[in-house]
Amino acid sequence: MPSPPEDTAGPDTPVEPIEPVEPVEPVEPIESVEPVESLVLHTTDNGVSWITLNRPGAMNAVTWDQRERVIALLAEASADPAVRAVVLTATGRGFCAGADLRGAPASGGERVPGDVARTIRLGAQRLIGAVLDCEKPVIAAVNGTAAGLGAHLALACDLVLAADSAKFIEVFVRRGLVPDGGGAYLLPRLIGPQRTKELMFFGDALPAADAERLGLVNRTVPDAELTKTAGEWARRLADGPTRAIALTKQLVNASLDSDRATASAAEAMAQEINMTTRDANEGVTSFVERRSPKYRGR
Repeated sequence: MPSPPEDTAGPDTPVEPIEPVEPVEPVEPIESVEPVESLVLHTTDNGVSWITLNRPGAMNAVTWDQRERVIALLAEASADPAVRAVVLTATGRGFCAGADLRGAPASGGERVPGDVARTIRLGAQRLIGAVLDCEKPVIAAVNGTAAGLGAHLALACDLVLAADSAKFIEVFVRRGLVPDGGGAYLLPRLIGPQRTKELMFFGDALPAADAERLGLVNRTVPDAELTKTAGEWARRLADGPTRAIALTKQLVNASLDSDRATASAAEAMAQEINMTTRDANEGVTSFVERRSPKYRGR
């Protein structure tokens, strides 16, 4: 069962931050002392794009510029044939404490009706959409607390690995807020409306083992094995038929909002498109020749 509520520093912050991060309105921005490249690390290794949030002192609460860099890196992964899988992870004790709006551009004046909706639409929702729409499979390697938007960032990924010490918190209710970042869309599709309401109404911390039991997490692993396991899964995906996996991702995601006729039409079109790829030809040929396929992601 979920753990009892713990005090938090703000609506999107983890339960035990090293330096509490209070989300504030983007009216008095502060400039980041460090370049964004050091706050969101990026490497590509054997076809795998590793995106690592790197603000451990703030439990990886995401600033405006970090968010934009993550969105850009996911778009680059989609467009680059050499990238065939993505791993999203973080440093320190937290995966992501949620949104830290202190680095956002100044609004330039008094807030007017529509500003909040616009901020959510162009901010949290764009970030989650970038994960869902990435044409390469995205693995979340959740190393610690994932709270608020941080939980939704992890759960939007195609596969979720969690360290034993990780926990997920729908923290919004603790400060009288409504969930953002697509949480009310994602969670009911993963665990059903009743379980979703339990998590969102109470805001209790959900340990990784319970998240796996509910189906929010694919697998939990010892903390020391998280990166190794994520790398193994990513390499398997990178060795697979990339375009077929991309089309499969689109079909599965779209099916949650489709009727049977629409889903069937999408499936037929995906088959039509995929059969023009070299990998599909290689898959059939290798079967006939009774050998292992060698996919190139094209």
